[in-house]
Amino acid sequence: MRTARRRADRMDYWPGFVDAMASLLLVIIFLLSLFMLAQFFLSQEILGKDSALSRLNTQIAELSDLLQLEQANSADLETTIASLSATLAGTQGERDRLLTQLAGLGEGDDKDAQISALSSELLSEQQLSSEANAQVALLNQQLAALRTQISALEQALEASESRDTESRTQIADLGRRLNLALAQRVQDLSRYRSDFFGRLREVLAGRTDVRIVGDRFVFQSEVLFSAGEASVSTQGAAEISKLAEAILQLEAEIPPEINWVLRIDGHTDRRPISTVQFPSNWELSAARAISVAKLLVAEGVSPTRLVAAGFGEYSPIDPADNEEAYRRNRRIEFKLTE
Repeated sequence: MRTARRRADRMDYWPGFVDAMASLLLVIIFLLSLFMLAQFFLSQEILGKDSALSRLNTQIAELSDLLQLEQANSADLETTIASLSATLAGTQGERDRLLTQLAGLGEGDDKDAQISALSSELLSEQQLSSEANAQVALLNQQLAALRTQISALEQALEASESRDTESRTQIADLGRRLNLALAQRVQDLSRYRSDFFGRLREVLAGRTDVRIVGDRFVFQSEVLFSAGEASVSTQGAAEISKLAEAILQLEAEIPPEINWVLRIDGHTDRRPISTVQFPSNWELSAARAISVAKLLVAEGVSPTRLVAAGFGEYSPIDPADNEEAYRRNRRIEFKLTE
């Protein structure tokens, strides 16, 4: 008798230990899921910033090409100006030579003819010199305009590079702030989940047919439904009403920026059902979850905060093939999640 009692005492500790380990594992999985979600949103945000950086780099490349082109044009103009300056110097030298020849001529008809020819040639050289001066002046103006454009392009290029650096800094800062915000959301939701579980423990205190498994509250189907039925019984409606009070308090307390839902999961045992209303356990489990969700909505819970899902017999918590296992697997689970 004493041996049997000690064996029973030892067996009482094991379910609690399993539930605690399962709860810890589910919390870790939940946090990992949130981290993956955070990384997804962060990658999307960074992808958008990368697109902007790509466009900015393209603009910088275009500005650099334009700057090189303007610099090449400036070099060509300077070469042209040097050539014209050399031509002008040669023209002035030829003019001086002609003036010298003209001054050295004396009297006489042939000399008059030579003077007339030299004067005509001198006039032509002077015209060429004036044209060269005009071209040099125009080219100097164009060169000054090009230098202004080059200066503007250099300033634009510096501004683009500065924006590029600033954008990269903003992306890094955005990543840090997003990670901090998501971590804060995880902490907030965990705190509200703890408050919600605390209220439910008070509401459902003393019940043996309602259990906590990890981060879920588990109602045995017999509490809410008759065998093979999806309509909530009178007794079950009273329990759902208590649950609705805790959910309404939660809705009022959780800030709107925290995206949370209460998931209602319907489960059956492995024995098949086949009726006109429920061709399989899937239909039965989904219908039961939907019935609970509708009852919560009737009690004032926002339908946007509820998710109903049917799992049929495919997520058992007890794989054994006996009546006790069947009873444990027939259940409705409530889980507060994102």
